[in-house]
Amino acid sequence: MAPVDSDLFDRLERFYDALPRPWARVEEFGTLVLFVRDGEGWPYYARPVRGSHTPSAADLTAVRRRQRELGLPETFEWVHETTPDLLAVARSAGLDVLLAPLLVLDPAALVPDLPLRGATTRLLDPAAPTFAADLGASRAVARLGFAAPAYQAPLESAENVLLIGGAGPAERDAAPPPTAEAVRHARELAATGDFVTVVAETPEEGIVATATSQRRGDVAEIVGVATLPSARRRGYASQLTATLAGRLVAGGTHLVFLSAGDDDVARLYTRVGFRRVGTACVAEPAAAPL
Repeated sequence: MAPVDSDLFDRLERFYDALPRPWARVEEFGTLVLFVRDGEGWPYYARPVRGSHTPSAADLTAVRRRQRELGLPETFEWVHETTPDLLAVARSAGLDVLLAPLLVLDPAALVPDLPLRGATTRLLDPAAPTFAADLGASRAVARLGFAAPAYQAPLESAENVLLIGGAGPAERDAAPPPTAEAVRHARELAATGDFVTVVAETPEEGIVATATSQRRGDVAEIVGVATLPSARRRGYASQLTATLAGRLVAGGTHLVFLSAGDDDVARLYTRVGFRRVGTACVAEPAAAPL
């Protein structure tokens, strides 16, 4: 893992703390802060208070109780390098912890925009008459893509051939459309200029891949990178990531980062200009035994 600037992790902490505040209610429990989204949308996280000491098991328990009261997922997020002792505390409290590679962009290594195989890219335009339908298709692609991880074996293994296919345009189009409130909120986010979604689409299949950037100040995170399972192995996800990263850098963003689901996915991002700097932790209740 390459060395990083001494203030990088502090900049990330400021970003994680600032991003949800315009759109969420804030509740603090000891050394944890819970962001409760106002209105519809993906639930925000609970995470350590900036600059605090390691949260205790009692803090975790209090937040989990509140999350259950509000009908929210019992999810916690933090950066391991910033709060290293929380990993043991979370596990002792009965939480499973995903250790996700944390990567930052090296602008000098960013690959240029390249033609996509059989597809074109475009930004979702909140003023377009098709915005609601585009938003619905993009979110359905993300849900289907994350529900069926792309790689369960080494990238070049024969087993991966069996994973090609799966959910396609029919399953995407069968998803319920976003509510009027969800569309309104998405337009509001897009109007700030800090939340941008780019999609790849083909003439035959429509929207088949999606990625979103969310920015606060001069720091931005790329999230929600997903490809429809039937359209995988065409390079869409990595190129959309590069497209967003290039747009952010051109617009004056100084730090672009993302978290990968595992080391295999992280290697895809390193091919377009990202390098690993640490580990993002996501903790959830351990699954009940079968």
